[in-house]
Amino acid sequence: QRFYSGMDCYIHCVESLHGTFINELARGIASKALELCNEVFLGNGTDDMLMTASYMGGVSIVNSEVGICHALSYGLSLELGYRHGYANCLVFNVLEEYYGPWVQKFRKMLSQHNINLPTGICHSLEAEAMERMVAMTLRMERPLTNALGEGWRDLLTREKIFSLYEKM
Repeated sequence: QRFYSGMDCYIHCVESLHGTFINELARGIASKALELCNEVFLGNGTDDMLMTASYMGGVSIVNSEVGICHALSYGLSLELGYRHGYANCLVFNVLEEYYGPWVQKFRKMLSQHNINLPTGICHSLEAEAMERMVAMTLRMERPLTNALGEGWRDLLTREKIFSLYEKM
């Protein structure tokens, strides 16, 4: 649980920094929080550092917005009952196309902490459940606008969302 909660902070910061709603306050806070997350999950950082990073990640998001990962994770929580941090990890792991080096660093953190995320979690879902997940994602207009700009609907189509869920 510590790992998944910490990764929620990490993902908050990545989405904030990559978003179109970013401002200098959010940029500075998110950058420092990512440094702390790196120290905690790839170095010898302390729980105090993680708590500070978590607080800063929240402040960063309040001053910007989440993005694609969070928008997709809500569907997993809705249909599969996954907790927020865990769902974010499952989604973030397939978002290299959007958050490239940050996903690669996330995978190093997974490895260093012996975390093995399941795969194929959406393969046995019925079509209606997948449709509810896609519909939930499409309702996340503000996070998706932050992540991809005003034209997000042209970039993150129903088919694209479906294909991302299928990768998980």
